[in-house]
Amino acid sequence: MMYAFGVIVFLVGVALSIALHEVGHMWPAKKFGVKVTQFFVGFGRTVWSFKRGETEYGLKAIPLGGFVKLVGMLPPEREERDRDGHLVVRSSDTGLFTQMATDARAAEYIDVDPEDEDRLFYRKPWWQKVIVMAGGPTVNLLIATVLFAISFMAFGVPTPTTTVAQVSDCAITDAEAGRACTAEDPITPARQAGLEPGDVLTTFNGERIDDWDELTSLIRRNGDREATIGYERDGAATQVTVNTSVLARASVDDPERVENVGFLGVSPEFVTERQGPVFVVDQMGEMIGDTAKALVNLPVRMVGVVKAALGGERESDGPVSVVGASRVAGELVTYNDPGWDERAQRIISLLASLNLFLWLFNLIPLLPLDGGHIAGALWEQLRRTFARLRGKPDPGFVDVAKMLPVAYVVGLVLIVMGVVLIYADIVNPVRLS
Repeated sequence: MMYAFGVIVFLVGVALSIALHEVGHMWPAKKFGVKVTQFFVGFGRTVWSFKRGETEYGLKAIPLGGFVKLVGMLPPEREERDRDGHLVVRSSDTGLFTQMATDARAAEYIDVDPEDEDRLFYRKPWWQKVIVMAGGPTVNLLIATVLFAISFMAFGVPTPTTTVAQVSDCAITDAEAGRACTAEDPITPARQAGLEPGDVLTTFNGERIDDWDELTSLIRRNGDREATIGYERDGAATQVTVNTSVLARASVDDPERVENVGFLGVSPEFVTERQGPVFVVDQMGEMIGDTAKALVNLPVRMVGVVKAALGGERESDGPVSVVGASRVAGELVTYNDPGWDERAQRIISLLASLNLFLWLFNLIPLLPLDGGHIAGALWEQLRRTFARLRGKPDPGFVDVAKMLPVAYVVGLVLIVMGVVLIYADIVNPVRLS
């Protein structure tokens, strides 16, 4: 029951995130006078809808996204009018891609009445187009910021202390972590020094220790030299001298890089501490960088997903679909039997990460993503500015219909990726344990 609860709460959060993303497009569009005829969460067959004013609101059967119908996204190739004054879209050219563009243009003008011409999206100033198309991703960024702020500031973050939680028996590399110690393994310096769980480390080579990160830095820089460690045990201060050893450990700055550093062999106790706004900004900056790297590496990581779908090992930190993320949500609220506060924080953090990803993903400058339309609006203004500076005629509106072949290819790639991810998440899902 708890697993199902986590899945349901996450899916509701996803639906709300999608709906608010579309509101981010619709609200400024209506403020700028663009005609908006549809606002839907999901795709496919309409499950439920109602109409208010000129806009139909509702839910579709496939909850894998959403859309807002902004009338007049594509400019006509040339303007002609019928007897009633309606715009008619025609093309004298032939060919597959030209016909695609013509059909798309025709679909754009089904809902256009003569009095709507000034309300067409393509006629709006470039900066209004940018605001409308950037509105959706911006909402995702705001959602992520609010959710991360709630997670870090209201619930808190596990923070390492200088109190020893565990003393390792043997000195082994990160690559060997998790295996049992053997008689051939060297004893850790901490074990040699007689350190015990509960000891509070206070100094290292005479330098006062205020936090765990500072202690870690001092140990790593010490190499295999002698170290005098001050600590408190049962309220009594004492110190011990021992040589730290050198091990191959992951770099603090780049976890993928391994370096030989000093090693003591202790793990810290953690306490949950509420953080401030500066911490939120700092952490989001790091997560934005990590998410951007993940997007750049997505095509490569998809190779691993394909292998996993065919029976290979699934990477625990690889990409997942909404199906896989839902399964993770279910596991998050049951893993290690957390309390209600921790369950809530885990779901909030997962939804925050999702919205941060959606923000960056939608800004990719390719149609049909929002970033593609933003790029088109910016290019429109850029070429108009160049034409004005050179004394040339106004080149007019950018015809994004010419980029529809790219949009179809990108859309097809996204569909294929989605299908592969969903299949892999069903047959070989990512698991927390």
